[in-house]
Amino acid sequence: MSMSNPLRGAALLLAMCALAACATAPETGRSQLLLVDAGQEAQMGFSAFERKKQQTPRAGDRAANQQLQTVGGRIARVAGLPDARWEFVLFADPEPNAFALPGGKVGVNTGILPITKDEAGLAAVVAHEIAHVSARHGAERMSQGIAAQVGGVILSVALEASGYGGATRSLATQAYGMGTQYGVLMPYSRLQEAEADRIGLLYMARAGYDPREAIAFWRRFQSYNAGRGGQVPEFLSTHPLDETRIAELQKFLPQAMAEYQRAGGRG
Repeated sequence: MSMSNPLRGAALLLAMCALAACATAPETGRSQLLLVDAGQEAQMGFSAFERKKQQTPRAGDRAANQQLQTVGGRIARVAGLPDARWEFVLFADPEPNAFALPGGKVGVNTGILPITKDEAGLAAVVAHEIAHVSARHGAERMSQGIAAQVGGVILSVALEASGYGGATRSLATQAYGMGTQYGVLMPYSRLQEAEADRIGLLYMARAGYDPREAIAFWRRFQSYNAGRGGQVPEFLSTHPLDETRIAELQKFLPQAMAEYQRAGGRG
């Protein structure tokens, strides 16, 4: 059966986007699909960060704030993003979390500080978040969402052109959505988290922080998670399991230690 005009157009659009938007992640060399312009991506990050600052109070601890600025500045200098508008904000939020937004915006919650414990532990967290920015993971996630939506349109048009009824098309579309979420988007999120761990390990080493402290931090975080009753299965999570993450960091530790020694650190 020949392809209908709408289906042919959607498939052609998807193929053209994939060909035109091939990029390479820094440090790892992984191929990426980036359909979002870097300037547009950064502007979305700026807007989202401003909303966050309006909605969440900032921490008043001067020493903790200064530590964040020191760590953020050191790691940003080795990340090689001259156009980034770096901003590091400590939020008064008890949830142990940190996040990064496109364009160079990094937020850290006070709730993670008892787990980071010191400057090197904080460096592990901030380097991971800066790695998300340098690898343009935000744009990649948006691009994957766009591609998934186009794929859903292609599926729906193909089923309609083949004569399938509305109920069948609805079930197939739901199955496609679940398959995309658990089989593509969530694994890619875990892949990006692992990639940020790997890149972040190199960044903290180049900034003069002992990369072994990243593994120490994640072990403390593993203990924290265990105290909260464990974790969901990895295939249902957007992040790698703690033991997976620690094992991967250990695998790349020799490379990071070499960078640390070149930066003047002692093994």
